[in-house]
Amino acid sequence: MKITIEFDNEEDAILAMNAFNWKHIVFQLDQLLRETTKNGFYQNREASSEEYAMAEYLRAELRQILNDNNLVL
Repeated sequence: MKITIEFDNEEDAILAMNAFNWKHIVFQLDQLLRETTKNGFYQNREASSEEYAMAEYLRAELRQILNDNNLVL
């Protein structure tokens, strides 16, 4: 498939070209949060209850933001 998009300025074009990088960064963040919520570890050590709770909260918020914008990882 070939798609051609035209932009009025260079900044918008660069932003569009970096979309995959943004997705990859969000995916990496989600995986870090997942590691904490699934296995109870953060930075190769056991997560505290506060870290675990925050990871759960942030992962849920991230999923909601993605869902609100019709995006999937």
